Amino acid sequence: MTLRIIATGGTFDKHYDELTGKLGFGESHLPAVLLRARITLAHTLQQLPLLDSLEMQDADRARVLAACRDCSEPAIVIIHGTDTMGATAAVLGAAALERTIVLSGAMIPYEIANSDALFNLGFACGVAQTLPAGVYVAMNGQVFAWDKVEKNRTAGVFEAKA
Repeated sequence: MTLRIIATGGTFDKHYDELTGKLGFGESHLPAVLLRARITLAHTLQQLPLLDSLEMQDADRARVLAACRDCSEPAIVIIHGTDTMGATAAVLGAAALERTIVLSGAMIPYEIANSDALFNLGFACGVAQTLPAGVYVAMNGQVFAWDKVEKNRTAGVFEAKA
């Protein structure tokens, strides 16, 4: 099996600017994260424009959908911002592609202590190999169908829709 990993940005890929105290984007952390996670599964990393998911528009979601349609791998992991992960998952779910697509991200940037990025990436890569075709969100050690998940902003976790 070969895995496609698509970087779209989100908190996962943000860099901390020590001079301004702000978070922003530079180069994707994913090449280093994949090495650190020791992902030995054959994979292709594709970087789309890195965005905060709150800034994602319909055209950006269409670009993610096109990347999923155009790749040849049977399984895809998308690193995405958590705030609008559900909106992108809905676009992908409605497209009903014959692939396993797993969206994941982080609540704390990769380069910040106690980040959940490394775990969430490894977890997403693992479940992408075992799930049937469909669209899923893999966060907090759980897997959710794209249309049965929501972000609990108070608790800072993803959970099944009520």
